[in-house]
Amino acid sequence: MLSPHTYQFLVGIFASMGSALYGYDLGVIAGVVGSTHFNELFAPNTAQSGAVVSLFTGGAFFGAGFAGPAGDLLGRRWTIFLGAVIFILGGAVQTAAQSLSYLYAGRAFAGLGVGFLTMIIPVYQGEIAHPSIRGRVTALQQFMLGIGALMAGWITWGTNHNLLDDRQWRIPLGIQVVPAVILAALILLFPESPRWLIDHNQAEKGLATLAKLHSHGDTSDPWVQAEFAQIQEAISFDREHEAKSYKELFVHRSSFRRLFLACALQASVQMTGVSAIQYFSVNIFKQIGISTDEALKYQAINSILALLAQAACIMTIDRFGRRWPLIIGNLVNCLMFLIAAILLAVFPPTNGSGSGSAGWGFIIVTWLYNISFSYSCGPLSWIIPAEIFDTHTRSKGVSIATMTSFAFNTMIGQVTDIAIANIGGWRYFILFIVCNFTNAVFFWLVLPETRRVPLEEMNYLFTNAPWIVPGSDRSTYSADLAADLERRAEEVREKGALEVHHN
Repeated sequence: MLSPHTYQFLVGIFASMGSALYGYDLGVIAGVVGSTHFNELFAPNTAQSGAVVSLFTGGAFFGAGFAGPAGDLLGRRWTIFLGAVIFILGGAVQTAAQSLSYLYAGRAFAGLGVGFLTMIIPVYQGEIAHPSIRGRVTALQQFMLGIGALMAGWITWGTNHNLLDDRQWRIPLGIQVVPAVILAALILLFPESPRWLIDHNQAEKGLATLAKLHSHGDTSDPWVQAEFAQIQEAISFDREHEAKSYKELFVHRSSFRRLFLACALQASVQMTGVSAIQYFSVNIFKQIGISTDEALKYQAINSILALLAQAACIMTIDRFGRRWPLIIGNLVNCLMFLIAAILLAVFPPTNGSGSGSAGWGFIIVTWLYNISFSYSCGPLSWIIPAEIFDTHTRSKGVSIATMTSFAFNTMIGQVTDIAIANIGGWRYFILFIVCNFTNAVFFWLVLPETRRVPLEEMNYLFTNAPWIVPGSDRSTYSADLAADLERRAEEVREKGALEVHHN
C-alpha cells in the first residue's frame, strides 16, 4: 500500500500533465516559427511571428481569468477537465492549419485551455498536499513544464533535422494533443480538493478525502481530525472576515498584500527573460552566428539541464524554503544575462559564421541561466501563489496572479523578435539584467518565508508580518506556525486516550 505522501505526490504528478502541455507549447513554438518549411509556406514577418507566439499567451490570460470563478463554482477537478478539452480543440486546429489565420485561432484556443490548467493545477496540488511536502508537490508544476519543454525541444530538432515538408511543424504541433486527451479522460477519477468540498458544504466528503489523502481512509486519525477542524475554523473565519469577492481582494489589507506579492512574483518571472529565450531561441542564437539547426539542438540540451534543476528543486525546496532561493536565483540570472550581453556586443558574427569560443561561451551562459531559473524562479512562481491565499480567496487570487503572468508573457512574446531585429540582442538583454537585479532586491525586502506554514495559518502570517521583512523579528509573526497542526493532533490523541481511560 502506498504511503500517504507518495499517494499525494502521484496525484500531483498526474494533475501536472496540464503543466506539461504549457511547457511543450513554450518549447515547440521556437522550432515551429523557425522551421524552413513554415517560413517558406507562410512567409511571416516579425510582427506575425510574434502574433503566433503571443496569441497563445493572450488566450492563456483569459483562460486564467475564467478559471478563477470556474474553480470556485465547479471544483478543481472539473476545471482541469474543462481546460484539457479546450486545449484539445486548439491543438487540433493548429495541427491542421492551412493559413496563419487558422494557426492564430488554434494558438488562442490552446492558450485558453492552458490558462485554465496552469491556474488551477497548483491550487489543486497545494490543497491536497501535507504541509511538509507542499513545496515538493506544487514544484511539480514547473517540473512537468520542463518535461513538456524537453519533449518539444528534441521533437522539433528531430523534425527540422530530418524532414523537408510540412511535417517539420505539423508533427510537433499534433503531438501536444495526446497528453491532453489522457488528462481529460482520467482526471475525474482522482479526489476533489478536500478544502473545496468543506467550503461547499460537503464536510463529510471533505473529511473522507482528507483521510484518503493522509491516513489510508481512516477518518478517526488524529492528524486528519486536527486538520479537518482547522480547515473548518479557517473557512468560518474567512467567510466572516476575509475577501468574498474580487473587489475585496483589493480592499482587504491582508488579502491585498498576498495578491500584490503573487502578481509581482508572476510578473517578475516573465521579466527574468525566460520567455524571450524560449520563444525566440533561433533568432537570439543567430545574433552570435549559430545556425537554426544548431540552435534547436542546444535548446534541446538546455531542456535536459532545466529538468535536472527542477528535479533538484523538488528534492530540496521544502528544506531551503522559498525566500532565499528566489533572491539568489534572480541574482544568478542577472549575472548570466550580463555575461551574455557582453558576448553579443563584443563578438558579433562575421560573414554569418559563429564566433568560436564566444559562441560556446554564449551557449554555456544560456545553459547556466536556465539551470538557475529552473531551480528557483520558475517553480517558486507556482509554489508561492498557490500556498499564500486562504481557501475562500485562493482560486480568485491565483487566477489574477496567473493572468498577470500571461499578460507579461504576451508582451515579451510580441516585442522580442521586433526588438532583436531593431536594436540587437545585447541591448535588449540590458532590460533583463536590470529586472533580475531589481527582482532580487524587491523580494529580499517584502517576501516573508512560507515554508511549512499550514495553509490555514497564512492569514495570520500575512496579517502580522511587517511589509519590510529584513530586520524584523520572525518569532513575532511565524514562530511555531508549522507546529500548530501537530499540537492539535496531539490534543486529539490525548482526548481519545482519556475517553478510553474513562470507559
